[in-house]
Amino acid sequence: MSIIPAPVLLESRDGEHTLVDQVRIACEGKGTDAVGQYLAIFLEDMYELQADVEVAEPSGLSCDGDILLTRVTEPLDSLANLAVPSEAYELEVTEVAIIIRAMENHGLFNGVQTLIQLLPAAATLEAISLQCVTDSPRFGWRGVLLDVGRHYFSVPFHKKFLDAMAFHKMNKFHWHLTEDQGWRLEVKGYPKLTEHGAWRGREGSSYGGFYSQDEVKEILAYAAQRFIEVVPEIELPGHCGAALASYPYLGCRGDVTEVPVHWGVHEDVYCAGKESTFEFLEGVLKEVISLFPSQYIHIGGDECPKTRWRSCPACQQRIQEQELEDEYELQSWFIRRINRFMAAQGKQLIGWDEILEGGLAEGACVMSWRGIIGGVRAARGGHDVIMSPTSHCYFDYKQSMRSDEPGAWYAMLPLEVVYAFDPVPPEPQHEEPATPMSRSGDGDSDGSGMDVESASNGMGDGGGVSVTPAYADWTLPTKDAHHIIGGQANVWTEYISDEDTVEYMTFPRLAALSEAVWSSKANKDWANFKERLPRFMKHIEAMGNKSRPLS
Repeated sequence: MSIIPAPVLLESRDGEHTLVDQVRIACEGKGTDAVGQYLAIFLEDMYELQADVEVAEPSGLSCDGDILLTRVTEPLDSLANLAVPSEAYELEVTEVAIIIRAMENHGLFNGVQTLIQLLPAAATLEAISLQCVTDSPRFGWRGVLLDVGRHYFSVPFHKKFLDAMAFHKMNKFHWHLTEDQGWRLEVKGYPKLTEHGAWRGREGSSYGGFYSQDEVKEILAYAAQRFIEVVPEIELPGHCGAALASYPYLGCRGDVTEVPVHWGVHEDVYCAGKESTFEFLEGVLKEVISLFPSQYIHIGGDECPKTRWRSCPACQQRIQEQELEDEYELQSWFIRRINRFMAAQGKQLIGWDEILEGGLAEGACVMSWRGIIGGVRAARGGHDVIMSPTSHCYFDYKQSMRSDEPGAWYAMLPLEVVYAFDPVPPEPQHEEPATPMSRSGDGDSDGSGMDVESASNGMGDGGGVSVTPAYADWTLPTKDAHHIIGGQANVWTEYISDEDTVEYMTFPRLAALSEAVWSSKANKDWANFKERLPRFMKHIEAMGNKSRPLS
């Protein structure tokens, strides 16, 4: 078996199938022709075959060499009981045809990605062994974050990145669009965000860039054709230096005029006491919601120092008026207010695990990055959770201790550790009392992007490997495990300034992560994965991607 991620079931059979020079892709079912066109373009570009897409008669195949994509009208017993039936598929390679069946077009598309893996990465076609693959992902959320706030990356690069995501069967593109160091999304109601906030540097330097709303629509359409949901992140109440530089009145002191040029955690954040802050944020979010069809909007919520709020009369007045205990509850109030606004627009809020501090907003989804304790607490409280701990999922970390290895200087995340990731914590062996989450500090500004609490939760000097603290047993009862909806890789770019390095840091680690969030635990095997990986990486390289050599 050479498929990554490992499928639920693969049945090998005797014999081979060879595609002919002129291939008829027959499509049965509503919308299947779009998946057929995707496959036809790949076959023509890669192998210079003539591939014709036709609407098939219900009777099926008419000649040797056909590929049949069929969306079944009745549930298939082999697929209906799998974890995510809407993405499940069955791929059968016979002597006369290749048949992909699914209950939804997303499943057909996943089957096409498996078929592409069965074909050679070289331009010359080879015979395919006869086989039947039955497959479905373990989790519905299989995400990749790309941070374009620190560094701008081109629209064509985004398309290539999305192609690679699709090949890995990843289905959520978390687009980190705003940061202290750059605002990348055109907001027509607030033009200074991109006129000023998209660029950093002093005295006329023009390092940066942004995506027009037309470019965003282009990327969204490209992703949708690959069944990838694009989830935008608009950071608040912290990591907003570019917005404050564009509209200084949004801060507590109103004195931020330049887009920050240094990494780290900055003390200037949105003022929680001014109504004008929420008028701005709701105006921005209305445009974001009108652009992005995703049911989710990520609002960040991480690393928000309370220094400015403590000395701000408007923020202190807000604490008194709302009868809040302190600035941590003020942040919770801030997030809850934004959550109510988004819920009224039919959207669900996602935030990093700091949104637990001071109380979690109703219906909010937690993305757990400071270890997994935040995710455990949220799941036990009935909230959906995406696990993305630094220990296994931060692809900005170096891949070895070599001095010439790119990436964050303070941590290492090798391929084997990524592969070991399991989004679902182990079940407790005995009844345990809940452990309160300690409040995090206000962060530092040493460029690491970490604070003391983050380090104690498994980030610190462990080289990307989580260290369980003495006060917590990170376990989750089986009855709450369904709240873990998946996992995600994060490509932060403080230490990644160009597109080639993004790819180097992503591949092959994304292959390991894809198997962690797609395949069942029973089908995961590190030694077997290493045997399958070289052939898989030839496909990644044939798609034009750079990667870290397996050696």
